[in-house]
Order: sequence, then C-alpha cells, then structure tokens
Amino acid sequence: MAFDKMELRDIEVWDGNFAAAQALRQCQIDVVAAYPITPSTPIVEGYAKFEADNFVEGQYVMVESEHAAMSACIGASAAGGRVATATSSQGFALMVETLYQSSGMRLPIILNVVNRALAAPLNVNGDHSDMYLGRDSGWIQLDAYCPQDAYDLNFIAFKIAEDHDVRLPCMIHQDGFMTSHTAQGVKTLTDDEGYNFVGDFQPMNDMLDLDHPVSHGVQTEEDWHFEHKARQHNDLMTKVFPKVQNAFDAFEKLSGRKYNIVEKYDMDDADVAVVCMGTSVETAREVATEMRAKGIKAGVVGIRLIRPFPFMQIKEALEGVKAIATLDRSAPGGAPGMLFNEMAGALFNSDTRAALSGYVYGLGGRDLTKKHLVDLYTELQANADAGKVLTPLQQFIGVRGPKLSYL
Repeated sequence: MAFDKMELRDIEVWDGNFAAAQALRQCQIDVVAAYPITPSTPIVEGYAKFEADNFVEGQYVMVESEHAAMSACIGASAAGGRVATATSSQGFALMVETLYQSSGMRLPIILNVVNRALAAPLNVNGDHSDMYLGRDSGWIQLDAYCPQDAYDLNFIAFKIAEDHDVRLPCMIHQDGFMTSHTAQGVKTLTDDEGYNFVGDFQPMNDMLDLDHPVSHGVQTEEDWHFEHKARQHNDLMTKVFPKVQNAFDAFEKLSGRKYNIVEKYDMDDADVAVVCMGTSVETAREVATEMRAKGIKAGVVGIRLIRPFPFMQIKEALEGVKAIATLDRSAPGGAPGMLFNEMAGALFNSDTRAALSGYVYGLGGRDLTKKHLVDLYTELQANADAGKVLTPLQQFIGVRGPKLSYL
C-alpha cells in the first residue's frame, strides 16, 4: 500500500508529544496499539491521525486498557512487526506485568513514557514515579530533556532495540507537560533520512516464519529460569552499552546532534555537581553557569541512559568533585531516592571521597526554581569546604510546612 510523505521545515515548532509522534511516523511502525492516558495521549492520537491521513502504512489499534496495549504490542512484535506505543502513570502501572513479558521474550518494542505522578492522591502532572516503577523491568531506558531529545531518541531507540545482538525493548522518557506539552524549535530529519537511519525491520524468531517454528513465552521454572534472567542481565550490561554509543555516533554523523550515555556540563574543573534527569538538567545547567560567575565551580551531570545504569561513566564524570547532590523526582517510599542509591553504588569502590547528599523535588509537578538550585549549590560548596555532608543526607526541596529531611 502506498503512503504519502510529509514535507517538513528544517526547524518545526513541536512539543515533546508531537515530536515523538512524528518520529514514529517516520520510522513507519507496523502496529501501534494503545489506550490513551494523560499526558501521553497526543503521541498515539497524532499517530492515529497520520494513519487516517495516509502518512503511514501501519495499523493503529485501539484497545481497552494499557495492559491490553502492551499485550497487543507483544503479539505484533512476536509475529515479526515493528511495534511501538506510549503511556503514562497509572497506565504504565497497569502495563508493568507485560513489560517483563516483552523483555523476557526479547521483543524490540518501543515505549514512549510521558512521566507523571502515581496516585493516590490523583495527580496528572509530571514527576518520575512511573519511570522509577519500571526501572528493573529489563528494558533499555533513555531520558529526554526537551522536545528535540524526544524526537531524536525515538530513532536511536529503534536502532538499538532492533539490533539482532540486542533484541530488547526500549523506553524513551520525557517529563509530563514540561516536555510533552511545551513547544520548542525541533530540528527535523526528512522522511527518507529518518527511515533510512532506522532501516527496514529485520524479523528474528518471528512466529509467522512457518519454516522455522519457535516458541515464545515458555515456562522454565527452576531448571532454566535463572540462566535466562542472568543472560538477559548480562546482555544489558555488556552488549547494550557499545550499541547505544554506536547509535549515538551514527545519529551525530547524520544530524550533527551529539548524545552521550552520561551528559557532562562544566565538569572539567567542577568542585560541586548536581546529578539529575529530565528537564531539570537544563535548569541546573543555567544555574551552574551563574554560580561560576560567583566563584563556585559548579557542574551538572545528566543521566541519558537510565538502564542499563552507567556506573563506570558516572564514576569517570565525577572524578575530582568534592560534593555531589542527586535530584530524585519520585517519592522514595521509605528509602533514599533511586539516584542517590545508584550514585552511592557507583562511587563506593572509587577513589572519590566526595560528600554525597540526596534531594527529593518536584513531586506532582511542583516547580524546581533557579532559587532552589542556587541554595542547593551553596549548600554543596559548604559541604565541599568542610569535606563532609553538613546537611541531612536526604532533603525535600520546595515542600510547604516544616522543612522535611531524613538521616
């Protein structure tokens, strides 16, 4: 079936949702199965409109729940198709069971997660609660800081996931409303450039190859389950890193836009650093520049690849830093935040003796202001000067009422 191509300007004004929908269109997905949920709805809504307007050959399938959406994606991917969908928050939580199915079956499904708070209480605004919920599901996970990233990382995700040496599903995270509904200039690829970068889908062990029958989702119990999961984890930690870097390098050659597994800003001589994800990276970069004008050698480390977690790259990025703060945009649930824990693990066997503290911020869409970060960098400098953490190890930024802290 013939389909029309879309003429794009070199720079379009898109929000993160529409940028992701356009990338899916250009990748020519065979099946997008979805159940809409705020704030990710415009991604699948946009793709459905592209199908109705004859800009894609694939099928948009409306199902009855997010669990059903990923189940349909699993079936379509196992049958040998290029598959994608999108979700958020409670929908992501309903989808969790099937996330483990798709990674365990080595199906290269792409999932755009527009990050949003989890209820209760009900909240439709952005934080990283759903991102944190799925971090151990066996998916490769990339993080977008802005609409441009949401566009580019979709192409990169297909390039990585569909590699026959990898064959693992991949999520692209973007901040709900702050990225998904904020319009910015996005540098585009032509339809041919976008599709050719990803390439034709090459099925592997597909169920419709009747000359080579395979089983999917088999039961293993204690005899082979351990080996299966150990191999999956090993491949994540050994095969995925070079494939991600190769995809980043290839995309830079195509577009001129450079991505790194760990993004470093002003880190060459930094004494103090903030480690964060999502839109907070751009805010922290701006404040770090201002702090340097005040005599504080401030830097920022942005996590681009969340899973597999880049322990060694983070260790290298933070060499020589005297005080570090991690920013977790999710309620810890009775523990230090995920980034704090991961950072402690990355640094524990290193030579650094940096003072490490954790900050929880922005839950349910609460703003992280420049003033918050100015105060944070000031605290970090005091920690660096003292050679130890002077403040509680975990604090809550911007919460009303008495100052909350732990440890």
